[in-house]
Amino acid sequence: MLKGFFNVPTPVNEPVKAYAPGSPERKELQAALDKARSMQVDVPMYIGSEEVRTGKTVSMSPPHDHQHILGHFHEGDASHVEQAINAALGAKYAWENMAWEQRAAIFLKAADLIAGPYRAKINAATMLGQSKNAMQAEIDAACEFIDFLRFNVKYMTEIYAQQPPVSGNGVWNRLEQRPLEGFIFALTPFNFTAIAGNLPASAAMMGNTIVWKPAYTQIYSANVLMEVFKEAGVPDGVINLIYVDGPVAGDIIFKHPDFAGIHFTGSTGVFQHIWKEIGANINKFKSYPRIVGETGGKDFVIAHKSAIPKAVAVGLVRGAFEYQGQKCSAASRAYIPSNIWDEVKGYILEDLASMKMGGTEDFTNFINAVIDEKAFDKISGYITKAKEAPGVEIIAGGNFDKSKGYFIEPTVIVTQDPMYTTMCEEIFGPVLTIYVYNAENFEETLELVDQTGPYALTGAVFSQDRYAIELATTKLKNAAGNFYINDKPTGAVVGQQPFGGSRASGTNDKAGSMINLLRWVSPRTIKETFVSPEDYRYPFLGED
Repeated sequence: MLKGFFNVPTPVNEPVKAYAPGSPERKELQAALDKARSMQVDVPMYIGSEEVRTGKTVSMSPPHDHQHILGHFHEGDASHVEQAINAALGAKYAWENMAWEQRAAIFLKAADLIAGPYRAKINAATMLGQSKNAMQAEIDAACEFIDFLRFNVKYMTEIYAQQPPVSGNGVWNRLEQRPLEGFIFALTPFNFTAIAGNLPASAAMMGNTIVWKPAYTQIYSANVLMEVFKEAGVPDGVINLIYVDGPVAGDIIFKHPDFAGIHFTGSTGVFQHIWKEIGANINKFKSYPRIVGETGGKDFVIAHKSAIPKAVAVGLVRGAFEYQGQKCSAASRAYIPSNIWDEVKGYILEDLASMKMGGTEDFTNFINAVIDEKAFDKISGYITKAKEAPGVEIIAGGNFDKSKGYFIEPTVIVTQDPMYTTMCEEIFGPVLTIYVYNAENFEETLELVDQTGPYALTGAVFSQDRYAIELATTKLKNAAGNFYINDKPTGAVVGQQPFGGSRASGTNDKAGSMINLLRWVSPRTIKETFVSPEDYRYPFLGED
């Protein structure tokens, strides 16, 4: 085994490619899209060294073109959950005992594969499978995941380097960070390919082995992630990718004695149910499982009377409608002072009038489809009710159509009631609700922002008055885990704004930071005494 204290490459955020007309990256991505649409893929589960095909296949289609078939994946059952757990436990000894620099090399290689030969492929898969436009796919599937991998390697080395002080007097104190005892369950969402990759990879990087269940609507790009992991050299059994129904997986995993932790991103309701299941079975586990989750949000923007109207409007339009509002950080409720409302409204309507909606293959489309029919029906239901509600006005959008794809227009609701349903409940779609408040009631409105709903994920304040900014920052300290000043409440960058919230929005373990990686290790302190005492007596026992 190599000996040495190794330095790893200093991570730098991956530059975002522009995909401008005529650019090499645009041509490469268009070719990848054409290739993906021209074929149907057969996607197996990956368990240990096996590619498992059950014959029970489920089709995959672009949300914006649901009649087109991209391929099929093989759905598993309870036996495959057991098989994946056994594969993870079987791979654990060799993986956790591999030198840390070898694990680092694997994930650094994965980052370079995505930055290079897999970039167009992973972006195209995300655009087609999850209906993200080229820019949203680039900042997610390529850049953010590359950043997760490279920055996490650096954080890993910093964690290992943290040591207690040397006490002297013949004693040497040491600290080692052990992987958790058992396997980790990674349960990942549809909306970010980077999150789907990071949840299993971050825990695996620290020496753990993983059972990974992605959302069905993200399996198309999850398969590409697995190709990257395998080519990068992740050993068989370290990350096991299964496609099973959630309750089927949970019924086995949350009763297994070797269950050591869950890395989760998804809805608040599902996470709370999982927590209850873990609690109900706590006596069955070898150790107390680590529960790490990032869940829902009802993210706010509040503008002060000094705010620049155009900046507010752009922050709202981008924050609410990029990726059709299907970000847990999306701006979904806004509080605009009466003195600038007319200007803000005018700019919002102007921007929305210029937006095109359609498939991701047409790079001129800013708005694409929501993820599936279930989401479409839920979101359109909120809009339909808003059309009939007293004191509520839809000033933009409000139309929807699922005949070809699950398309919902960017919709702006203005309500006279700050506690109206769409100001309080997470919709997870292209719906922004605005409450216009008296411009002189800023402080009272801050209280309203803080007390509306159970979430505390992201939020933003727009102001040119530093006293107002300071007041908002103080009053809203528990209302958002990621807080933005004069910017939209989305777009957290790994290494710059580690992401996560509290209250009903999760455990705030900050993906993209050392904090998150520390959840996947269990420290052991070691004290070594070089010359041991040979007499039990202490000096105080002596007679005067």
